[in-house]
Amino acid sequence: QVQLVESGGGLVQAGGSLRLTCAASISIFSRYRMDWYRQGSRKQRELVATITGDGIPNYTDSVKGRFTISRDNAKNTVYLQMNSLKSEDTAVYYCKAQYGLALYWGQGTQVTVSS
Repeated sequence: QVQLVESGGGLVQAGGSLRLTCAASISIFSRYRMDWYRQGSRKQRELVATITGDGIPNYTDSVKGRFTISRDNAKNTVYLQMNSLKSEDTAVYYCKAQYGLALYWGQGTQVTVSS
């Protein structure tokens, strides 16, 4: 059974940093594109960052230069380093794994940025 487990969320002051981790129980993890999404209160879920199986990242404009997505295929883990956090980054952050039609979501981790 595939599981994605996020961790690392919490409460941080504006300007601070957090590192989110998503541990995946997936066979052949390196095949999967891994994404981080977020959903703020009364907002739609939005794509924040994505990384291909061979490590090519991409970001939504609002986090470019502040967030870094990375992965360790040996550990079946993807990370989201978030620096210079702003109040508008407050949301539940989810990781998603996708390979072809196979798609899996984690349960989410709350990030709250106080101003």
